[in-house]
Parts: sequence; structure tokens; C-alpha cells
Amino acid sequence: MASDAGQQHPLGIYYKIWVLLFVVSTASYLVDYFQVQGAMRWTLVLFFMVVKAGFIVAIFMHVVWERMALVFTILGPPIVLLLLIGFMAVEGAYTEESRFVYNGHDRDAVALTPADLHGGGHGEDDGH
Repeated sequence: MASDAGQQHPLGIYYKIWVLLFVVSTASYLVDYFQVQGAMRWTLVLFFMVVKAGFIVAIFMHVVWERMALVFTILGPPIVLLLLIGFMAVEGAYTEESRFVYNGHDRDAVALTPADLHGGGHGEDDGH
């Protein structure tokens, strides 16, 4: 590890991470190229995004060489926010499902437009 007076990190690690970022970006673009759809698409896109962000934060922003207290100070709040977002998504899905099950809401219902409510927009000439 380098001294505190003048930290100097080997350039080789930056080049390796740079190449690795290109490889992960290529894999991310291949998801679109092969037209992966549905949950698998979004799982892969988010996974590649998190991997690239992790490498950038760890190496290029020098977080991997910082003291653990500073790492937790920087990364702790975003991780807590992501956990809270995850909890809210689970609760939202539960609430939506309970509306379908207990209130008898139709899953295939389509929202009405103002034209549906006011009788206009169906190609009829109402004389105005």
C-alpha cells in the first residue's frame, strides 16, 4: 500500500478496470442486440449497471483505498435508500395484489379518457 504522504497507485489496475468496463458494456449492449425481453432484460441491465458503477466508484474514485469509516459514510446512505425503495416496491406490489383479490378490481381494466367521460372524440359530429 502506498504511503499517506503521496499515494501512487499502479497504472496497470486502471487499464485492467478500463478494459473490464468495456467488456461489461459490451455484454450490456448484447442484451439489446439479442433482444432479450421481460424480467431477464431488466435484471441483466440493472446487474451490468451496478457492476460498472461499482468498478468506477471502487477504483477510479479511489474508494477501495480509503478507510472503512469513510467508505461506509459514502456508500451507507445510498445503500439504505435502495433498501427502502425495495421495501416500498414489495409493499406496493402487495397492496396492488390485495386490491385485486379483496376488492374485485379487474386486472385488465383500462383508464377512461376525458373523451370517454364527456362523449366526444368518437368521430361523431355533435353539431358544435
